[in-house]
Amino acid sequence: MSKKPNVWISPRGDGWAVQREGSQRASVVTPTKAEAEKIGRGVAKEAGVELIVHKKDGTIGSKDSFGHDPNPPKDSEH
Repeated sequence: MSKKPNVWISPRGDGWAVQREGSQRASVVTPTKAEAEKIGRGVAKEAGVELIVHKKDGTIGSKDSFGHDPNPPKDSEH
């Protein structure tokens, strides 16, 4: 069984993109980061994968896992 692609939220010139890992195109581009996170969180939850959210400068700001992890990290963010 192949690994499901994670969901990435990243800045775009025209807003924020919600994109599956390995995909060439964004699923959705929204004007705000909050809107993109809301959509991306739903997609990641439904698929049982990780949500990776970038900051405005392109660095990774946060990660949230919705899959089955036998050794989950101590998540102090959520």
